[in-house]
Amino acid sequence: MSRVLVVEDHPMNRMLVRELLEHRGHEVAEACDVEEARGALTRGAPDIVLLDIQIPGGGGPAVLDFIRASPALRALPVVAVTAQAMTGDRERFLAAGFDGYVSKPIDTRSFCATIEGFLRIERSEV
Repeated sequence: MSRVLVVEDHPMNRMLVRELLEHRGHEVAEACDVEEARGALTRGAPDIVLLDIQIPGGGGPAVLDFIRASPALRALPVVAVTAQAMTGDRERFLAAGFDGYVSKPIDTRSFCATIEGFLRIERSEV
């Protein structure tokens, strides 16, 4: 079982992601803004962070910067989960330091497999 931090300000999106991941046996923690995300990360590192880009308090990039600046967290996989799905957006987020990209609306058939793929990569590197 993996620990997943879902940082998402929209309650319905958080609920959907939680249900999808818990159904697959993952432990899910939630945060709805930058401050809550920093607090959750300070209390203990998850195995992966799913990070909405447009969250209150500075946006997803502020959380990514916090993670990458911390020696204890910087190797943590961070996946951008965003409605920004125009041509070039995926490449832009990867270039900004995200490890992966999932566009909204979430494809419930492939979402867990995508996230679990990042978790397998992380485990194989340890």
